[in-house]
Amino acid sequence: MTQPALKVQDLAASYRKNKVLYDINFEVEVGSLTGVVGPNGAGKSTLIKTLLDLHPALTGEKEFYGLPLKKAKKKIGYVPQRGSVDWDFPTNALDVVTMGLYGNVGWLKRPTRKDKQKAYESLKKMGMESYADRQISELSGGQQQRVFLARALVQDADLYFMDEPLAGVDAATERAIMKILQELKFLGKTVLVVHHDLQTVEDYFDHVLLLNKTVIHHGKTEDTFTPDNIAETYGGNMKWITSRKEDNHVVGPVNE
Repeated sequence: MTQPALKVQDLAASYRKNKVLYDINFEVEVGSLTGVVGPNGAGKSTLIKTLLDLHPALTGEKEFYGLPLKKAKKKIGYVPQRGSVDWDFPTNALDVVTMGLYGNVGWLKRPTRKDKQKAYESLKKMGMESYADRQISELSGGQQQRVFLARALVQDADLYFMDEPLAGVDAATERAIMKILQELKFLGKTVLVVHHDLQTVEDYFDHVLLLNKTVIHHGKTEDTFTPDNIAETYGGNMKWITSRKEDNHVVGPVNE
């Protein structure tokens, strides 16, 4: 049996005394593109942070390609929510992307010309090479998101965690990001994406993890992203959307 990219067992986490995640158990296949979907407050971002030791776990174990996080860090790339980043920090786009190489370069060493070229090529993949010298505070939200994704790409990781990379971006940026994510999947990389737009889940992801403080359902999108499973995940205070599938029959709720 092939080693999963990620295996999680009995994970739980809390904020103060409020348990926000409990009984989290799932495995992620190598080379899959998974959407992590659930209502506001479901613990989607907390799940990613807890897996990466950015938030403490109460209980549980996790393995990355059969390894503990400490030994697997070079295999992992992370794109946090754009709103969690200080975009007023005085640095340009190329330097932000180059920071993605510090795990290999070392924080006390100056990046080489080769490192800078790698960062530039990563910016180019995101269509941002002409903004290499631009201060990040001068970029639009969509441009900032492209830069941050370029920083993750330059790491050449095997497993990527992305927390709402499509939130608040324009249509062109959304298409550019999804093109890159599909290319990563084609290259055998594994990607987990916290995602909020139910109407695009079927188009964007081959696997989906439905989360509401615990894993409600997880599996291939075509089998898992069903009206009953979505209703179970989101509860009753919802309105319904339609899908291209099944002659526009309802497939799930969106937040009121």
